[in-house]
Amino acid sequence: MRKTMHKTILALAGAAAISTFAITGAQADNHEGGEMDTSAITSGTYSTDPAHTLVVWGLDHLGFNDYFGIFGDITGTLELDTDDLSSSSVDVTIPISQVTVASEGLKEHLLRAGEDGADPDFFGPNPEAARFVSTAVHQTGDHSAHIMGDLTFNGVTNPVTIDAELSGMGTNGMNQKETVGFHGTTTITRSDWNLGWGTQYGIGDEVELKITVAFEKD
Repeated sequence: MRKTMHKTILALAGAAAISTFAITGAQADNHEGGEMDTSAITSGTYSTDPAHTLVVWGLDHLGFNDYFGIFGDITGTLELDTDDLSSSSVDVTIPISQVTVASEGLKEHLLRAGEDGADPDFFGPNPEAARFVSTAVHQTGDHSAHIMGDLTFNGVTNPVTIDAELSGMGTNGMNQKETVGFHGTTTITRSDWNLGWGTQYGIGDEVELKITVAFEKD
């Protein structure tokens, strides 16, 4: 689950760093209406829209079905250099303590302290936020990129890579800010962050992360 956040961050960074993105018109231009005109995007500092940036995580539940949760209120910045993609960077923070799941019982377990001084099964009470800091962005297509970075969570730092794709661009009709949107995917192994509880019972160790993020120009 914590990995979910990690991927999230990466995806944001990678997608946002694609040097050919553009912002045109008074509303978002997206894939569904045809090819996007990415010729007008500008360099600069972009900040996440926390209310509309999410990381969805999913994992195998005992081999019977899949279970899903969400991380929101994600904050961070994208430094976009359209002249030199490799100079772009992202730094994103995900508040683990605000994890959202459908079951109150599961949420209590995710944030429960360990018994008799033992480590918690999952995040534990008042977990520190996860942080992703990009190390490289490699463009893979007109609207796609691989974003590499270091994800720090649960006191552990590991490298992660996200497949990111531009999902929309334009001017936000509500606040008139230049905005770029991205979708990203990645799969992590939660035990790499010392969060492998439950694997002994058949709960999946691999966590699939799906990221949707909006960056607004400062």
